[in-house]
Amino acid sequence: MRITLITGFIFSFFFSFSQVKKAPEVKEGEGPFPQLIIRGVTLINGTGAPPIGPMDIVVENNRIKSIHNVGAPGVAIKQSARPALKDGGKELNAEGMYLLPGFVDMHGHIGGSEQGADAEYVFKLWMAHGITTVRDPSAGNGLDWVLDQKKKSEQNLITAPRIKAYTAFGMGAREPIATPEQAITWVRENAKKGADGIKFFGAAPSIMKAAMEENKKLGLRSAMHHAQMDVARWNVLHSARAGLTSMEHWYGLPEALFENQTVQQYPLDYNYANEQHRFEQAGKLWKQAAKPGSEHWNKVMNELLSLDFTLDPTFNIYEANRDLMRARRAEWHEEYTMPSLWKFYEPSRVAHGSYWHSWGTEQEVNWKENYRLWMQFVNEYKNRGGRVTVGTDAGFIYQLYGFSYPREMELLREAGFHPLEVIRSATLNGAQALGMEKEIGSIEIGKLADLVIIDANPLENLQVLYGTGAIYLNEKNEVVRKGGVVYTVKDGIIYDAKKLLGDVRKMVAEEKSKSGFKIVQPGLKQF
Repeated sequence: MRITLITGFIFSFFFSFSQVKKAPEVKEGEGPFPQLIIRGVTLINGTGAPPIGPMDIVVENNRIKSIHNVGAPGVAIKQSARPALKDGGKELNAEGMYLLPGFVDMHGHIGGSEQGADAEYVFKLWMAHGITTVRDPSAGNGLDWVLDQKKKSEQNLITAPRIKAYTAFGMGAREPIATPEQAITWVRENAKKGADGIKFFGAAPSIMKAAMEENKKLGLRSAMHHAQMDVARWNVLHSARAGLTSMEHWYGLPEALFENQTVQQYPLDYNYANEQHRFEQAGKLWKQAAKPGSEHWNKVMNELLSLDFTLDPTFNIYEANRDLMRARRAEWHEEYTMPSLWKFYEPSRVAHGSYWHSWGTEQEVNWKENYRLWMQFVNEYKNRGGRVTVGTDAGFIYQLYGFSYPREMELLREAGFHPLEVIRSATLNGAQALGMEKEIGSIEIGKLADLVIIDANPLENLQVLYGTGAIYLNEKNEVVRKGGVVYTVKDGIIYDAKKLLGDVRKMVAEEKSKSGFKIVQPGLKQF
């Protein structure tokens, strides 16, 4: 990640991916059909309602037409209750399977040439994990590029989720943005170009206020990573008051919770450009905030709730900070991580998120406590009616596209969410945060047919949502795998999720064969 100083007032991050290859214009799925009937599923509808089944779901073209209860568990399907198949229709037998709304990834960067992550590779990993909608925060491959891929996805010319394009504030500006008037002009031009929103990182308060208020007037949404270079004068509360619709990660929230200080307790030799410094000290930040349940804790939370503010925590992207070996040794790296992406993850003083200059027990213990307090705030926010979504920020810090999504869901579960609340965060909450709740996010009549079908119960074990499935010992005393999404349906088109994963596996194998690459753990020699 390149750090670019736009002016003395604006400090922004731009993902300098040098533009990855576009996904090939091939439609790999089946459909849409005049009529599609998905037979015999157990429905988890995304609203927080418990599972119910067996159900038949009728889709016409790309919209849910009707939902039918066709019996009771443990007895034969009631054939008389089943909707009839019309001429030209398609039946999908999904008896014993579970059907959920398509997942929404609220923080999905579409790869990067430095990481060796082309669009096809990234899109197929997402779709193979049931992700049918992605918000691209900062449009790192260029707005025109992202809008091109968005259009092709809308037309179903490529195998890809639907895309929401959020530009980085100041991106493509003809001159440095140094005044509120310039900020307003840029925001208006950004909207005219077709962006869905803006991702902010920080700037002078007057510029931030002008830009966010204008963006809100235009009806666009926004996200923000409150970078430390400006957070001392503009934290989450300032953003929410000015119209920000969601915060990314957790930066800016502990700062809003400070009681006995106004800045983070930086060591005097701290240098933000040194990412070991940046992330090591970030692991001590939540302990500097107001205590859970305190007057100030409640005051900040209540104000964010009153503003209908969205938290997109992306727990997974920092998980290596509390257990580096776990993240580094995840089993999917062997077959699904591109060689260049693996090299990008390794310790480096240049590559963003590769800050393992000296990382060990002390740093991980601090980060475990950081997570405990962070998770407590997020869970309480949810319990009090706040909106929490699922975002991943994959492609950095040993988090792989697609696979990072179930991990984020597991971490919400660890934070205290019921599995049904986790599913709602991944579906309806994401749709609401994007202003798309009338189209996607739940299994309801009239909504788009974005669906996930899996042959195991994700509420019992969220790990069945990993492409590699979950480990089980069967009655024959054999170790087997259960799960992995079977079908991803987007716009009524059925995609074989396991085939998509197979395509990615083949891409990685081909790249490895070209160079003889084998994964070697950092600092170890291969014998």
